[in-house]
Amino acid sequence: MANILITGGNRGVGLELARKFSTRGDNVIVTCRQTSPELAALSVQVIENIDVASDQSVQVLADLLANESLDVIVNNAGILSNETIEDLNFDRMRQQFDVNTLGPLRVTKALLSRLKNGSKVIIITSRMGSCADNSSGGFYGYRISKAAVNMAGINLSLDLKKQGVAVGILHPGMVATQMTGGNGVPTSHAAEGLIARIDELTLADAGKFWHAEGEELPW
Repeated sequence: MANILITGGNRGVGLELARKFSTRGDNVIVTCRQTSPELAALSVQVIENIDVASDQSVQVLADLLANESLDVIVNNAGILSNETIEDLNFDRMRQQFDVNTLGPLRVTKALLSRLKNGSKVIIITSRMGSCADNSSGGFYGYRISKAAVNMAGINLSLDLKKQGVAVGILHPGMVATQMTGGNGVPTSHAAEGLIARIDELTLADAGKFWHAEGEELPW
């Protein structure tokens, strides 16, 4: 049984990951800004009022988990909005950078002492952060924030490898969630793929960019 922390687990992929990890017998801790009826119905520990964009909030989380040893941190919390060249809303872009890019760094840094040799840090990113794969433009804030968190993941993989901690950078696919307007594969399918990648992650594969289906993605 593994101790697993999931950020942003009140809906979407995070919720489904919590459900599947819990069902198979893992001890699951889920953070969110506000819980949901679906999350409250699961046999998991829920920590509300955690905002990954807030240093103070993440420190509260670290204090609450002072006596926990974590096997897996899944940095899942994220936001998306669509900025175009005609509508470069820099406030929205900054917010996405603070949540999508700095959020995983805040959480991981705050919980470093809870990790051990063999632990794993997972960043749920997006193929939309791939420079090589961008053929449509748009989504300035989201694309930039995800490209930046991919680099953060590589950095973390190099820095944490010496501690025996493997870092995985994972794209769940286009998933039918509130964030995507219901377009894409079911959350259950995406979560199954992500869990398979998390389970098989080793130090040898740390810092690579994987699709939930098992395909290595271009940067």
